[in-house]
Amino acid sequence: MEGRVAARATSGRSAGRQLKSLPRALKDHPEVDRLRRFAEWLDRHAAACVAQVDAWMVSSLPVPTGLLARVWPDEAWQSALRDLAVVGDDPDEVGFLRGATDSGELRIVNLDGETVRLSPRTVTLPHPVLLPDLDDLREFAAELGIVQRVEQIHRAIWRRPDDLAAKATQVREFTGGSFRSRFALAARASSLGYRVSGGYATARVRDGGHTVEASVWIGEPYWDGDVELGNLTWHDPDGRALPLREVGPVAWSEGMRMAAALYAGREIEGGKDA
Repeated sequence: MEGRVAARATSGRSAGRQLKSLPRALKDHPEVDRLRRFAEWLDRHAAACVAQVDAWMVSSLPVPTGLLARVWPDEAWQSALRDLAVVGDDPDEVGFLRGATDSGELRIVNLDGETVRLSPRTVTLPHPVLLPDLDDLREFAAELGIVQRVEQIHRAIWRRPDDLAAKATQVREFTGGSFRSRFALAARASSLGYRVSGGYATARVRDGGHTVEASVWIGEPYWDGDVELGNLTWHDPDGRALPLREVGPVAWSEGMRMAAALYAGREIEGGKDA
């Protein structure tokens, strides 16, 4: 929709066809302006629904089943929620959300391909790094033709290695990615949905009941020359740098995802020897 208002012809051979542009007499009509503002609000509402569902999923927060049933009739909410993998009372039973009833029941397609009804008090929309047998789940979703509006099962994940040094607090895997300006790097971080604060791009994640902030150095705010990505670190709410061994699975995956996404936009030398 993108905030646009369209008109259709009502007579002649082109009756019913959408016009390429609004007739001049309608462009400044008060009703057209009201429709345009309403269309823009619908787009903002749809984006807000996706952002909220994404936040539930990244944090793996329990969501009241009654709340999902209440918002389901709204097409924007339904689009954001449909086909997400959900878990009810049994953490080993995963299914794809297909519907919700007024009575608070959820219709789920389980991994046997059967549609079942569940009515737990709450459900979670798990972060993919927490889903068991993720590869099998992805394969089954492909068989069903599932397309998720909120990136979940096909979200890129990173698992924390087991052989980390006891006192290590920094990941250097993406350090040194070069950008032509700090502004370009900050703009990339913002466009990907990350917060830019001081010299860092940050992602705040709720993991296992605790809030953790992942951060990557992107350069001094008013630096005018080339910049390079710095190290990736995680901090607790008090600002303490966390030893890598203490970083939870979701915070680790989301921090690495942020650093990888920033690194992917680096300047790459051309030529045979690049």
